Amino acid sequence: MPDFIYLASQSPRRSQLLDQIGVPHRLLVPNAPGDVAEDTEALEQVLPGEAPAAYVERVTALKLDAAVQRLARRGLAPAPILCSDTTVALDGRIFGKPETADDARSMLARLAGREHHVLTAVAVQAGAQRFAALSVSQVRFGTLSPAQIDAYVASGEPMGKAGAYGIQGAAAAFIAHMSGSYSGIMGLPLYETACLLRSAGYSI
Repeated sequence: MPDFIYLASQSPRRSQLLDQIGVPHRLLVPNAPGDVAEDTEALEQVLPGEAPAAYVERVTALKLDAAVQRLARRGLAPAPILCSDTTVALDGRIFGKPETADDARSMLARLAGREHHVLTAVAVQAGAQRFAALSVSQVRFGTLSPAQIDAYVASGEPMGKAGAYGIQGAAAAFIAHMSGSYSGIMGLPLYETACLLRSAGYSI
């Protein structure tokens, strides 16, 4: 077994979380110079009537499929590949990454004063074997004024984040209560990740 894994994610938070538990890793991200162009946004399209758990697990599996092909195409040394995806859901509705500042404001206004779910799926490919898990956490925002929402959106932090917020940033001040996995809400549930890597034969 190699002494490292591949992380098929462009999220710096996931890389930091792997560092936190001492997992050496190399990035295996799409659209490297000279490689085949990949439409990563197309993988994240929600299917009609799709439930949040089914969505995040399907997207993670598709991203891992693409990463396996990427590894073979680039002729890189074999090692386990880890992939993860996070979504936010309120009343069964999926809140992905905001496309505009107005989109972010709308999401945050809907989340304000309510409890929502944060779902993060994680999957590991090791040779022909695949291991997968799902982490579901609950987060309740306090009430938010329009001025608070505007100031947070103006910071730029909501962009690129599911549900238009990051728990590790300034939005931590919005959270009245949470239960579940803090690292899962960040984007990579470390308990589940460690279990999957051990199942794949990688020593933590």
